[in-house]
Amino acid sequence: MVDILHRIAAEGVAAERTYDALTTLEGLSRWWTENTTGTTDVGGRISFKFENGDFEMEVAELEADRRVLWEVVGGSAPEWIGTKIHWDLKTDGDDTVVLFKHEGWREPVEFMHHCSTKWGSFLMSLKQFLEQGQGAPWPHDVHVDNWG
Repeated sequence: MVDILHRIAAEGVAAERTYDALTTLEGLSRWWTENTTGTTDVGGRISFKFENGDFEMEVAELEADRRVLWEVVGGSAPEWIGTKIHWDLKTDGDDTVVLFKHEGWREPVEFMHHCSTKWGSFLMSLKQFLEQGQGAPWPHDVHVDNWG
């Protein structure tokens, strides 16, 4: 199994605000995809729709201002199903550090390379949203290839 790993720091942003951006439909739609629906409580399911596909996550774990864990339970990308997406938050002075992990890829297929790039792009969108109030969610995101 292989994982995608990224790290960002939201400068001057409290962990509570970062946690809200990861655990509310409004927050998620401001940096990842405008087409976000579902329930964000533990056991709930969140659907994320894009032009070329969709993903359904089950919220597996929430620890206020510290951790969010999703399990991918459905969607148009079979490579994602069964993987887990971790968001670990820690405070560093006035900043919040986000340690991101998309865990459990069966093998490093070409689509994983694309997803790693896109995750980096969307994490920068999250950072921009937290620091400046406006992210670049789909369909306003950076398109890196014909997958999106």
